[in-house]
Amino acid sequence: RFQPATSSSMKNCLPLVTLAALALGLASTASAAVETYAIDPVHSSVAFSIRHFVSKVPGSFTKFAGTITVDRANLANSSVDATIEVGSVSTASEARDKHLKTPDFFDAEKFATITFKSKAWKATGESTFDVTGDLTIHGVTKEVVLKVTSLGFGPGSRGAMLSGWEATTAIKKSDFGVNGPAMLGAALGEDVAITIGIEADLKK
Repeated sequence: RFQPATSSSMKNCLPLVTLAALALGLASTASAAVETYAIDPVHSSVAFSIRHFVSKVPGSFTKFAGTITVDRANLANSSVDATIEVGSVSTASEARDKHLKTPDFFDAEKFATITFKSKAWKATGESTFDVTGDLTIHGVTKEVVLKVTSLGFGPGSRGAMLSGWEATTAIKKSDFGVNGPAMLGAALGEDVAITIGIEADLKK
């Protein structure tokens, strides 16, 4: 037979109800805190420069993709995973681009992609971070540090949530076996400066 709840039993249930509500609230907050953004290549750039004799020659990659997983409550918990298509290298010279894709440099047919996967984010300021990760070029993986700045979060023209980022680093081409032919000798520098600008869309 149905027994109506007594005030005593209701009081005993209240702590359980409160704990359940708190757990649900915490779970909701935790899930809401982590967001995944997809890099928008149309509004992003991956550029580099290297010394040629006494000047700097710029270049870029035009095809790339990746995701940035963001904990906005603590950006140091964030991560990034990105892939660049080597065949998309562009230096405003068709002949030079063709040469860069050969085994003399990137060997794009054999090593079609460049990848970066972060391992740790360390805050260095209010919106700046040292992002340590594995960079793979020409089949060689080395640990590098990106100097990253968070440019902010906000709605785009179509209402989608966006995030903006800037990153810089420098690598030595010989560390990745991208040396170039011996005939270039001292004409081509060793250090490659990399500058990245990212706009990324919140994935639904």
